[in-house]
Amino acid sequence: MDPAPKRFLPWLAPVALLAACNLAPHYAVPSTPAPAAFKEDHPANANEQAAWAQAHPSDSADRAKWWLVYNDPVLSGLEDQVAVSNQTLKADEAAFREARALVVEARAALFPTLGVSPSYTTFRSSSNVRGAAVSTGATSTTTSGGTTTTGTTGTTSSGSTGSTSSAASASAGQTGQIFSLPLEATYEVDLWGRIRNTVAADAYTAQASAGDLANARLSLQAQLAEDYFQLRATDEEQKLQDATIAAYREDLRIAQNLFRNGIDSDEDVAQAQSQLDTTVAAAADLGVARAQYEHAIAVLVGKAPAELSIAPTAFTVVVMPLPLVVPSQLLERRPDIAAAERRVAAANAQIGVARAAYYPTLDLSATGGFESSHLGSLLSWPSRFWSLGPELSETLLDFGMRRGENESAWAAYDAAVATYRQTVLTAFQAVEDNLASLRILASEVQLRRTAAASTHRYLGLSQTRFQAGIDSYLNIATAQTADLTNQNSLVQAQLQEQLASVSLLMATGGGWEQADLPTPAHLELVPAK
Repeated sequence: MDPAPKRFLPWLAPVALLAACNLAPHYAVPSTPAPAAFKEDHPANANEQAAWAQAHPSDSADRAKWWLVYNDPVLSGLEDQVAVSNQTLKADEAAFREARALVVEARAALFPTLGVSPSYTTFRSSSNVRGAAVSTGATSTTTSGGTTTTGTTGTTSSGSTGSTSSAASASAGQTGQIFSLPLEATYEVDLWGRIRNTVAADAYTAQASAGDLANARLSLQAQLAEDYFQLRATDEEQKLQDATIAAYREDLRIAQNLFRNGIDSDEDVAQAQSQLDTTVAAAADLGVARAQYEHAIAVLVGKAPAELSIAPTAFTVVVMPLPLVVPSQLLERRPDIAAAERRVAAANAQIGVARAAYYPTLDLSATGGFESSHLGSLLSWPSRFWSLGPELSETLLDFGMRRGENESAWAAYDAAVATYRQTVLTAFQAVEDNLASLRILASEVQLRRTAAASTHRYLGLSQTRFQAGIDSYLNIATAQTADLTNQNSLVQAQLQEQLASVSLLMATGGGWEQADLPTPAHLELVPAK
């Protein structure tokens, strides 16, 4: 080994110490107002208390498949398809892979860059230049006692003492050739943590992207569940409409018989016919709504509407235990909150990147290889050459550019903190809203069920009196309308209760936990596929 590189070894220790500096502010998760308990988590009676019992899933797989609590095989089969077939989710997953690739890209700057650039040059020196300077098409490097100027037409070297290029010392009018095999290495010493903070910021951003992906998955799964339950409610309403239409047909037949026997009037027959026609026409709207829900479900599972058909069935309302959490736990259960917090951490790291611009940059470069005018002697020991040296650069005047970058980084951090706190407050609101909805809807369902039973009993009495010819059709028409209205209102109340349970599951994270985020170390070490 040549002795000259050893002169740089004493510099390594202080350089290593400086490389441990980090100008980013110490990071702590921003404080947020978290009450001890949810306001609406206080049922008024023992019957409501059963609805608020906490669920305890056995493992992470159960937590992830929150829809299993509804015990609906068709819904479960559709939900399983969302994660693998939904195109919107595929786009979000690609965005996460892109963010992860940026981490790998940024981390590469922590290591030296190596390159090789073999070349071959043939030349003829000018006959009009003797002794003082030679113009060639080859690149020459003067290591001492001279200057080197590089241009598009060649390299002009003066004072060729110490030059490593044989072209530069060629005699006037001489021709020749150069074979070169250089290996170059460059390395920026991360004195102030600029590179490390860039890597950290990209890693935190990738974590935020993972949170966005989880949040998008939960949102799409919730949308599918909502569309599915609305489709089932439409099936139930269609069942009620069909039963009512059948009853109206029977009432029309009875009214016609009574009219023929002189017991009832033609007015009642016309009213019965009108009631039947109106109800049949209204039932068509349910068919349109059901088709739209079915089409929406098909798109959510990544299929064309023509590829999916869901057979009608009864709407089964499931009262299940809800996975409630205390407000402080909610911060670790919602992916949107986790994503917002990771963006705060990324903004904090970017402050360190901006601060590092005030300090000098230290670059180390080394070049070594072989150079010869004959290919056969290219790899021989006398053909070797090398160069080694540090370069320190500092901006002296930028007219406020670095100050602006620092102010921008702090403003971005403040904005990220505000967004995080607003996300937390919105999450608390969502939980409170759905707790209140479930508490109130539970009472409403009971009232609707009582009202539906009363009108159904009234309808039965009216039918008996109408068939006996005691009452006119007006009474039974009124009873039938009230019965259908109350039955539909009961279905809608049950639907709203079911949708509120889905929303509460989503508001509490749907079984997701902050530990599901990839760690920065994993993002840095595992290349994107």
